Amino acid sequence: MTKKKLWKYLFWLGPFLIAAGLTTGFVSENWGYIPLALIIVGSAIAGLWVVWEGKRSQWWGRRSTKVGTGTLAVTLAVLAILGLINFLGTRYHLRTDLTETRLFTLAPQSRELVHSLKQPVKVWVFDGTQNPLDRGLLENYQQQSPKFKFEYVDPQAKPGLAQKFGVKSRGEVYLESQDRRQLVQVINDGDRLSEVKLTSRLQQITGSAQSKVYFLQGHGERQLAAGDHAMSQAIQGLGDKNYTPSPLNLTERSSVPQDAAVVVVAGPERALFDSEVTALRDYLNRGGNLLLMIDPNTDPKLESLLADWGVTLDNRLVVDIAGIEEYGPAVPVVTEYGKHPITKDFKNGISFYPLARAVDTNPVTDVQATPLLITKPYPKSWAESDQKSEKLEFHQGRDRKGPLTLGVALQRKLPANSNPLPSTAATPTPRSLNSNPLPSTATPPKPSGSPKTATLPTPPPSPPSPHTLLPPTESRMVVLGNSDFATDGLLEQQLNGDVFFNSVTWLSQQDQQLLSIRPKEAKNRRINLTTMQASLLAWSSLLVLPLVGLTAAGVLWWRRR
Repeated sequence: MTKKKLWKYLFWLGPFLIAAGLTTGFVSENWGYIPLALIIVGSAIAGLWVVWEGKRSQWWGRRSTKVGTGTLAVTLAVLAILGLINFLGTRYHLRTDLTETRLFTLAPQSRELVHSLKQPVKVWVFDGTQNPLDRGLLENYQQQSPKFKFEYVDPQAKPGLAQKFGVKSRGEVYLESQDRRQLVQVINDGDRLSEVKLTSRLQQITGSAQSKVYFLQGHGERQLAAGDHAMSQAIQGLGDKNYTPSPLNLTERSSVPQDAAVVVVAGPERALFDSEVTALRDYLNRGGNLLLMIDPNTDPKLESLLADWGVTLDNRLVVDIAGIEEYGPAVPVVTEYGKHPITKDFKNGISFYPLARAVDTNPVTDVQATPLLITKPYPKSWAESDQKSEKLEFHQGRDRKGPLTLGVALQRKLPANSNPLPSTAATPTPRSLNSNPLPSTATPPKPSGSPKTATLPTPPPSPPSPHTLLPPTESRMVVLGNSDFATDGLLEQQLNGDVFFNSVTWLSQQDQQLLSIRPKEAKNRRINLTTMQASLLAWSSLLVLPLVGLTAAGVLWWRRR
């Protein structure tokens, strides 16, 4: 084999080693000794071949070589400049929003929040179609920080992922950060993705702040730790939804803690003291939120508090002879719901309430009441007064015909001179999301005498969180004529859990604009034309303007003749 052929084959070894080194480095993402050695050896072989070939054929001095070398250098320089421009364009964005209301520009609060992200956050949009406005908003967020990601998912194509998030319908948008997940909103043709809601949920899920939900104890309420007819599943579910559940004993303190987002009174069996009722009333008067779940045949002495809101409790037992056969008629089944944020997505789904009472409302100034749970009409359901009778039948004059309301949501605007609660929808807490705020070994015994027998410790109030949350402008209350539906074993059946968790979410006022971000709306600059004006515009564009142009052209042609 001649020396010329040897150098020819040696030249092809150089590019091969360079390609092998680059491939090894990019595939393994590890530029160690092996990829670098292959690239260096290949480059050396290729360089030696170029030097030897230049000396042998003297092609360095040829005019064609100089022209080709110059062209190659210019081409490489242009490619390097284009690559640098693309690199800078990827790293640094320059956009100009020329709309009058800066419709496509994030608010300063949103930009600052995304810039300060300490852990990755991802937005999951469970919708097969991508709306350009929604995607543009998400891209605006993503440009603020590489830790913000988003992905569109077709829930039918990936049912496992949709089930993991608990997706019930198309258009649901979720935020995920580490082990936390939170519903942002449900988007559709008439309700697009909102910067206000997305930033508010982003602030809640990324911070160490969690909303405090206090459960009143000391009167035979449902116990919070695991046990018979307890609410441990509800407690765990609240923790998964970024709430901090805690016990509350109002005989040990004179008022509801300042950091209480919601106070829950779940199935009290004995009467509250007057001082406790006063503490709850004061809490509502300063912008608090209360969830009452009162079973029949109990008298917690809350009549005066409920009367302020126009609510009365019917002590008769609601029966449903067309209900669930294995549960019996004492478990009314609800398939009709009021038009309210708590129940807006329920449609004709099923929820059921063992041993329930009706909840009635009377008009009260400044109180807006909305029925939530409505039973079947008579003769399928009614309120039974004789609960000891073995024969179940309606008695005119004593019993009450259905349909009956088992739950109601109420809201009342705060007066201008009131002293509202500080914005405590979120307060710092060292606990992780899935941690149980109650001691795992502490099972509170049923109080038998004094209300002070509850052994669960009551934590001191946390200081208000220095976020940009707005103070409450209204107080809210949800009254349900049953507490069994939220206990272990029943909470996860049908829509029972949705009724409880949606009530807590609505009461915590997370549907309000928590951040001081004004929604941006495009200015309406459409021109409204009458039929005559539209016809005149159409004829002028189709006939008058072409005729003027032809006339001008004809005049010019005639003058040039």
